[in-house]
Amino acid sequence: MRKRTIRNSMRLLLAALVLIILASFYHGALTDLLSLSPGMEQRLYRLGMFGAAGMGIYGVMLFVSGLLLPGDRRDDSRIRIAPLLIMLLCALALFFYLFVASFSAPDENEMLRPGETITI
Repeated sequence: MRKRTIRNSMRLLLAALVLIILASFYHGALTDLLSLSPGMEQRLYRLGMFGAAGMGIYGVMLFVSGLLLPGDRRDDSRIRIAPLLIMLLCALALFFYLFVASFSAPDENEMLRPGETITI
C-alpha cells in the first residue's frame, strides 16, 4: 500500500466533496456574491457538479491503485493518513447534515422578475 498515493487520492475526494457542497447548497449565495445572472447560476451548478464528478472519479481510481501497489519503507513512517481521513469524514457528515436540513427548510419567496405581476 502506498500511503502517499492514498493521501493524494483522499485530498482529491475531499476537494470533490467540498465542491459538491458549494455547488449544491451554496450556489445561490455564490451567485449573489459574484453578481451572476440566473443563467450563470445554473452554469455554476453544472460546472461544479461536473468538476466534482471528475475529481471524485480520479480520486477513487488513485485510491484503488494506491491500495494495489506495493509500498516503500521510506513512505510508511512519515505519511499520516488519519488527519485527512477525519477531515473527509467531517465533510461527509456536513454534506449529510445539509442534505437532511434542506428537507425541513422553509420555502424561500423568489423575487419577481421585471414584468411579472402577482395574481391574488
